[in-house]
Amino acid sequence: MTYEELYEKNRRYLWNPFTQMKEYLADEPVIIESGYGCRLRDVKGNEYWDGVSSVWLNIHGHQVPELDAAIREQLNSIAHSTLLGMGNVPAILLAEKLVTIVPRGLGKVFYSDSGAEAVEIALKMAFQYWKNRGVDGKTTFVTMREAYHGDTVGAVSVGSIDLFHQVYAPLLFPSLKIPFPNPYRNPYGESVEDVVNGSLRAVEEVFQKQGDQIAAMIVEPVQGAGGMVPMPSGYLRELRNLCSAYHILLIVDEVATGFGRTGKMFACEHDGITPDILAVAKGITGGYLPVAATLTTDEIYDAFYADYHEFKTLYHGHSYTGNQLGCAVALENLKLFEQRNLVAEVEQKAAELHHYLDPIRSLSHVGDVRQSGFMVGIELVADKATKQPFPLQQRTGVRVARRCRELGMLLRPLTDVMVFMPPLAAKLEELKDMTSILYQAIAEVTEDHQTRVAESR
Repeated sequence: MTYEELYEKNRRYLWNPFTQMKEYLADEPVIIESGYGCRLRDVKGNEYWDGVSSVWLNIHGHQVPELDAAIREQLNSIAHSTLLGMGNVPAILLAEKLVTIVPRGLGKVFYSDSGAEAVEIALKMAFQYWKNRGVDGKTTFVTMREAYHGDTVGAVSVGSIDLFHQVYAPLLFPSLKIPFPNPYRNPYGESVEDVVNGSLRAVEEVFQKQGDQIAAMIVEPVQGAGGMVPMPSGYLRELRNLCSAYHILLIVDEVATGFGRTGKMFACEHDGITPDILAVAKGITGGYLPVAATLTTDEIYDAFYADYHEFKTLYHGHSYTGNQLGCAVALENLKLFEQRNLVAEVEQKAAELHHYLDPIRSLSHVGDVRQSGFMVGIELVADKATKQPFPLQQRTGVRVARRCRELGMLLRPLTDVMVFMPPLAAKLEELKDMTSILYQAIAEVTEDHQTRVAESR
């Protein structure tokens, strides 16, 4: 089928997610046909680096023989049966495996199909936990400004990005919002220490005033859609201590950061903490199939473990929860992590990637380059000295991404933050090629544009 025929069918029938369709259809959209390694190929035969791991989830690249074989082998047995009221072999074995690799103390696994659902389940667990224990009034959640936890109504309620969430405000339950400790843009001071201390003071003030009403606090170790902003070292550990002191559950959303992305298997390992509830997805299957999980402590699980007539059951589930194909490929994905020593390899390659980003840091319209392992955010600004953003109508990030596409790499920016999240298996020479494209695109779009503006005056 030709590109023109597929484009017309896309125009007539398909509504793409997080996409302004008028703009999308006017810009010769890429239609992917196949992929191999860290590359994608469209129906016209053009090849591109997969610069965002197909939205932050690909681990080993595309067409991985071991992962392909795991799905085929599982198909010889069964594709799916319900997990409601019964078990299945891959789901049980994957749960056991997950408990061995997550932070110590998380002992139970509840499956779902996406990161948003994993978060939604975490919120319901935290809310009902206190009810089941007979504690009244703990019904509120604390979140961070610029947080993004998914697109279901509960997940949006603990989100805080106006561009994505404001339109749905009448549908949402209220949550308490604390400034995220962003050293580049913050209200507390110039030093990282000032940022950390100021944010922690804000958290404790809320806990002191309303702790008896708060069920849980939810955080991302690296704010993803909020601009690729890592928490400063030690911050999450102090947050864990505060939550414990005020009897507030800590939910850590590692949908994006889990499975090696930050140079540890899970980002909360950097601060050596165990949350009460952990939400994971994306990398769990190596980027192959939609599986997510919400992991929790035995203490929380035990609050739901009761006789039927007590009605303490967690009334939540989805048709494809614990799907055998997804769990089988997830097991093989985790086997590859071990065989290839991938987490340690990512940590080493991330140090080289830091150096590859140095030329980008020097560009006159790059305000900040933030990195945690293979998670990189490059914030473009109109004025480097004052941190003044580009006017939104200039669509600077979109234009840089479009130029990257012309140069052979697919990216998806967050307004004017360029997100670079290559597959974890990317080789050093591939990372060098991708960062060279990023440098060229940013330089051409921002510096050439500014030159043209100055010449026109």
